[in-house]
Amino acid sequence: MKVEPIRDRQKIEDIKKLLSGEPRNYCLFISGINNGLRAGDLLSLKVYQVKNKKIGDYTEIKEEKTGKINYFYINKTIKKSIDNLIKTYNLSDNDYLFPSRKGKEKMTTYTVNRLVKNWTKSVGLQGNYGSHSLRKTWGYQQRANFGVSWELISKRYNHSNPAETRVYLGISDTEITNICLNNEI
Repeated sequence: MKVEPIRDRQKIEDIKKLLSGEPRNYCLFISGINNGLRAGDLLSLKVYQVKNKKIGDYTEIKEEKTGKINYFYINKTIKKSIDNLIKTYNLSDNDYLFPSRKGKEKMTTYTVNRLVKNWTKSVGLQGNYGSHSLRKTWGYQQRANFGVSWELISKRYNHSNPAETRVYLGISDTEITNICLNNEI
């Protein structure tokens, strides 16, 4: 079953507020919705890859699924959440950035899937959400709120098929109706 992006900006803020006392989960959510990477690629990040990065820096990653090179970008919110996460959990350079609660191993995508379902349910979102919703949310928000073209989003996603990107963008029938009725030529 396919998952949806989080379309409502207020619901994103509600989730951020919900997670404000949970440094690992907050950082994971922020990193996911601000980078558009697959959860598995986020979970593979080690502390040394991001610890000394400044705002605007990035770290190179090799995508688990495709083997292609991609980048994890550091913005102001991500930088602050990473610093807080490292300090709170006393993480060392070779630790995973998103450790499992059971020790120093990395979280699993199954865990992220469960967490995202719980977060979205907690803020009243109805629909199907999971770990891939973080990736899809980035693309949806870039297109809907910042006017970024689907071609650029496709490049960021490392998609070889534009149709795949269009599905990620979560274009709804209501949105199509609105543009047809509101944008007369």
